Amino acid sequence: MTALVRPADGRMIGGVCAALARRFGTSATTMRVIFVLSCLLPGPQFLLYIALWVLLPKEGAKAKTAW
Repeated sequence: MTALVRPADGRMIGGVCAALARRFGTSATTMRVIFVLSCLLPGPQFLLYIALWVLLPKEGAKAKTAW
């Protein structure tokens, strides 16, 4: 598995689905379909996406840790 960072290429909005796809070895399209289908279920999926967008570092950015 690779590091969980938002890639500079292959991103649509924030790069969260592309980062998760790269991390778990699937295609970004598959991850996006899974995300859209999960939004049909009740839960905080959209808020989680926003949180990951804010918290995940960009690829190539200087690594900073919160702790």
